[in-house]
Amino acid sequence: QVQLVESGGGLVQAGGSLRLSCAASGRTFSSYGMGWFRQAPGKEREFVAGISRSAINPYYADSAKGRFTISRDNAKNTVYLQMNSLKPEDTAVYYCAADVENAPLYISRAYAASVGNYDSWGQGTQVTVSS
Repeated sequence: QVQLVESGGGLVQAGGSLRLSCAASGRTFSSYGMGWFRQAPGKEREFVAGISRSAINPYYADSAKGRFTISRDNAKNTVYLQMNSLKPEDTAVYYCAADVENAPLYISRAYAASVGNYDSWGQGTQVTVSS
């Protein structure tokens, strides 16, 4: 079982920035595909960004394109989500997820966005954007 621990959430004004981090356990982090999802109150969990183990093609939800950047540091077993130009509608609990079992080297956006492709989830970190 891979353990994922998110950090970096908080309260920020609209237009501000936050960087979320997700530290993963295990000695084979470089073989995991990683993703960020979020869930607002009363809404379903939705895809935000994903990155394959090759880190060649990151993918983003339309709502995140141009504002969010996903990256990974395999030496630190960590994936990041840099969030700029935050909006009140970005308010949600943000979850880190890992595709551990047989993660593809290259993925499609549909693959990255599918909750069912991820084996492990973090506990979530709250992001609140005030207007």
